[in-house]
Order: sequence, then structure tokens, then C-alpha cells
Amino acid sequence: MFKHILVPLDGSTMAEAALPVAGYLARLGKGRVTLIHVVEKDAPAAVHGEHHLRAADEARAYLEGVRARFAAVPVAWELHVHAAPAADVAGGIVAHEQEFAPDLIVMCTHGPGRLERLLRGSLAQQVVALGRTPLLLVRPGMAQTEGFSLRKILLPLDGTSRHEGGLVVALELAAAAASYLQLLAVVPSTAALAGREASLARFLPGATRAVQDLAAANLQEYLGGVRHRAVALGVVADTWLRYGDVAEEIVRAATEIGAELIVLGTHGKAGTKAFWANSVAARVQALTARAILLIPA
Repeated sequence: MFKHILVPLDGSTMAEAALPVAGYLARLGKGRVTLIHVVEKDAPAAVHGEHHLRAADEARAYLEGVRARFAAVPVAWELHVHAAPAADVAGGIVAHEQEFAPDLIVMCTHGPGRLERLLRGSLAQQVVALGRTPLLLVRPGMAQTEGFSLRKILLPLDGTSRHEGGLVVALELAAAAASYLQLLAVVPSTAALAGREASLARFLPGATRAVQDLAAANLQEYLGGVRHRAVALGVVADTWLRYGDVAEEIVRAATEIGAELIVLGTHGKAGTKAFWANSVAARVQALTARAILLIPA
């Protein structure tokens, strides 16, 4: 479970949407939360249409006020202001991973994104690209302390060991929160294939279908094994095997079950790299307004 959670804040109401989630998870894991502000070099006067914290003293006063507002949440709220102006805010946040060794970073990010934001990469995408700590992305609007719970979790899997970290975290969270866990595997449909695979599908359709059938059988068996692990922990879990575009099917499944959280493994590609590499995590983030927990592979 998450014992130490880091929450970067810039003074905006939007960024504060991370606080109810961080408080909930810290309470669940009997942990603590560190609120952090990295003073930005040549910072703009406003952020998200609100006053931007530009000096260490006002940042400290702001963080003290946030702690006072969330004092009723029974976790330890610690404060840190990085006073030396940083030209790279994402780099400054990641640098504190080494200093504080958090188990999790919680950040608020915009809702479904436009193309230009996918291309340049959001602050949150940069943080997950630079760091190795799991990153939980939440959306604006969760302003109340009681506004978050984990009743249903969606865990997409591809049958490989590279996403084992996400599997372990999802199982622990589901067990601790008594959450329903939906396991999902997606076999890319012929229409969803791209590049070399798409060319092979056109010229060798029979072989492609055979490979897909084999992949489906292997994934079904894999999901069954994961479900047994979940049940052994007392977690109620079901499995889904679907065909289609992976990112689109993940978002569709999350909507169907009303998941509060999607747990995804990521290779940490931000901005243009994520877009051109067709990163599933980046595409899911662009398609849904649900909370997403990114686990670096």
C-alpha cells in the first residue's frame, strides 16, 4: 500500500482536486501526504485562470492553509517548498522523488486532451516520463474530501510480465478498499492493427486470424490465473476478453462498469514520443475523464 504520497500544488483550485484522492489513499494505507510546491523561474502571474504561487513565503502560507482545510482527514500532512526557482518544474518534482522516496505522486490533469497537448506533453506526462514513481492522474472537480472512493477498479492486462507491477498494485488496492476488480484483455482487431501488422493482415488474413485466435486463448487462460490470485485475496473479480482498438476498449470498459480508477502500466513516453509511439496510456488519458494510475514498467 501507499505509505508516502507526494502532491504537487501550484495554488490553483484545479490542482487541489488531487487532495481528496491523496487523503483517501493515505488513510487506506495508514500513510502520510507531503504537499509540495516548486517555485518556477519566471513564473506567469496566473495558472488555470487563478493566481500563481511565485514566491516561497506565499507558497508556504498557501500550503499551511491547505493543511488546515484538510485537518479532519486522519493522516499526517507534511509541507515542503522548493524555494530555489526551477526552470523545469517537472524535473523539480521528479528530483524530490529521490529526496522523499514517495510511493506515489498524485496530480490533477486536464480532461480529454486536444492534439497539441498530446504533442507537447502535459506536466503530468513529463513527470511520469522522467521519474520511476507511480503517478495517479485525477481530473478537476473533485473538491470535496469525501469525493473519492474505490468501489470499482479496471485493470487492463496484456499477458506479459512487464505489467506485473500494475497487477500487484491493483490487487493490493482492491483488497484494502474491498473493491470490485474488472480484469480486461484486448486482442487488437484487424481494423485496429497498424504499420507492418496491418500490411500482413491484408496479405495474409488467414494467418492473422489464427494468430489472433491463439492470442485470445492465451489471454483467456492468463486472465483466469489472475482472477484466482484475486479471489485468494478476498477480491471479487471478473474477466473480460475483447477485440478492437486497445485504448478505446479500455475506455469503453471503464465506462460500462463505472470504474473510479484505471490501472495502467506505462513505458514513460511523453509528448510527441507518446503520440507517435501510439502509447496506450497516453491515448487512454486523452479519451477519458476517469482517474488513471500509471505504473512505470
